[in-house]
Amino acid sequence: MPPDKYTAVWVSHTSIGDFLRCPRAYFLKNVYRDPKNNHKIKLMSPSLALGQCVHEVLESLSILPKNRRLEESLVKKLDTAWGKVSGEKGGFPNEEIEYKYKMRGQEMMRRVMNHPGPITGLSVKINMDLPFFWLSEEENIILCGKIDWLEFLPETDSVHIIDFKTGRSEEDPDSLQLPIYHLLVHHCQKRAASKASYWYLDYSDTLTEKTLPDLDASRQKVLAIAQEIKLARQLARFKCPSGADGCPDCRPFETILRGEAKFVGEDGFRNDVYILNKSDGEDREGTVL
Repeated sequence: MPPDKYTAVWVSHTSIGDFLRCPRAYFLKNVYRDPKNNHKIKLMSPSLALGQCVHEVLESLSILPKNRRLEESLVKKLDTAWGKVSGEKGGFPNEEIEYKYKMRGQEMMRRVMNHPGPITGLSVKINMDLPFFWLSEEENIILCGKIDWLEFLPETDSVHIIDFKTGRSEEDPDSLQLPIYHLLVHHCQKRAASKASYWYLDYSDTLTEKTLPDLDASRQKVLAIAQEIKLARQLARFKCPSGADGCPDCRPFETILRGEAKFVGEDGFRNDVYILNKSDGEDREGTVL
């Protein structure tokens, strides 16, 4: 029987990270649907709103000719994108906090305009809305994900994988992000990847190059975790490792289920978006609100 992508288990860097931190959080973010309308639920936060807007602006540049990417101010483009998350839609508890996050985003845009690096160079665009491939047809598992930027390196006819970072902390050295992106680039377009870098837009004018992960080792590691996810879904077994009291990853979503979060609308994927009913506390990124 041929593989069926509609019955397959789809995994990504984000969903795998959710599962590794807390299977219960993975379930609430990736599997659970509100029985009243069959919608998934999403929790918005200031750091998520910031990342969403910055990535939206930078992604829009990749489809433009390289000499036109900075014709319009990126700060102005960010202001337009920000309208989608302004106020409680972005999880901002007050105007002061929103202003601070927006200023951070504007400073990132100025950094890119002043030090564009790969942004004004040759690039490759994967011709798929959501790049994916069969991680295992036998196991009926698909790996998917969007790569922020692929710089084309003509001297080697290869690509440079670039991921934009909007947070203030560095990516965990054990993160599966680059292994997953390397696999996606290898399977979803024709050129080999020869470099991989993070760009910490909040504080760095230049890219931080990382070692390109081995493809075979990456596939084995990612497939092993994907098989765990598939088994958990089959058994409907999604327990928080911290027990009944939950952990920082699943507790906010349990708040939604208890009806103690505020509904602020739907996103572009028809997910129900909520914010926590609080005026103080701590954002997931660690920024005090």
